[in-house]
Amino acid sequence: MSGSSEREHWMQRTVVVWLGAMLCCALWGSAFPFVKIGYRLFDIASEDTASQILFAGCRFTLAGMMAIVIGSIAARQVLHPARDNIGRVLWLSLLQTVLQYLFFYIGLAHTSGVKASIIEAVNVFVAILVASILFHQEKLTFQKMAGCLVGFAGVVLINLNGMNFDMSLRGEGFIFLSTVAYAFSSVFLKRFSARDNTVMLSGYQFVVGGIIMMIVGGVMGGSVDIPSGKAMALLVYLAMVSAVAYSVWGLLLKYNPVSRVAVFGFMNPVFGVFLSAIFLHESDQASGLISILSLILVCIGIYVVNCSKSQNNQSGGNGKKRN
Repeated sequence: MSGSSEREHWMQRTVVVWLGAMLCCALWGSAFPFVKIGYRLFDIASEDTASQILFAGCRFTLAGMMAIVIGSIAARQVLHPARDNIGRVLWLSLLQTVLQYLFFYIGLAHTSGVKASIIEAVNVFVAILVASILFHQEKLTFQKMAGCLVGFAGVVLINLNGMNFDMSLRGEGFIFLSTVAYAFSSVFLKRFSARDNTVMLSGYQFVVGGIIMMIVGGVMGGSVDIPSGKAMALLVYLAMVSAVAYSVWGLLLKYNPVSRVAVFGFMNPVFGVFLSAIFLHESDQASGLISILSLILVCIGIYVVNCSKSQNNQSGGNGKKRN
């Protein structure tokens, strides 16, 4: 018991939460430019949604295998779901991998990346509302919502260039549905990790979800060939991004309130913009006073949510009851 409580306390330290969450956001942010580079290397056209879904399925299946292997080595035993938690793995794979990315890739084909990144940031609000109102995992406070609004303002600000307000169900609507699926997956991951190994849940949900996406992409007529070692290396990197980021994110959610972790999601599009400027030479949005102001707003929003007076009481309660 003492070892468990010490680990829990360690995972709740502010520096651990900030560094861990920022690592996840940096990895996820790097996926924006590297997925685009991957499409070029694998010769996948921007309008070829079927091949994009198949490509994502390959990535997530490999990510799940990597997470299982790394988790098994760390645990010194082979991680596998018991009979009574197979349903939880399937439920997570449906929300986190299948629904989120099917909606995302179809929606992205019918809207701009700018609007997609802004709508994706809404998952922070949805996750906090679901955790607070539907599952009563924490209290919904004015300070949390104020911090979210400030952070969201930063995301909108950095994406103002090229923004328009045309909306469609298959475009912006599907992107929004992908954020809802992701938000629910975060809440359920926190709930399920009370009883199950977080890395095990992450690994197997990726494998199941990835296989389903490969089947869907193949049925839709997609095809993916590995043309070079460079392309294979990029696929491995994208798989590593998913395996590491989602597993670390899950551990942070296990020991902290959803709001304390989810609010860092505002950094994903910020990292995406800056890393796209570096690797894709898309520097229009990543330079100047606006980008600096955007980053400041996002950081202020994260700080406000993490300084909520109720965080300290909430962060330890759920974890100690579970152990």
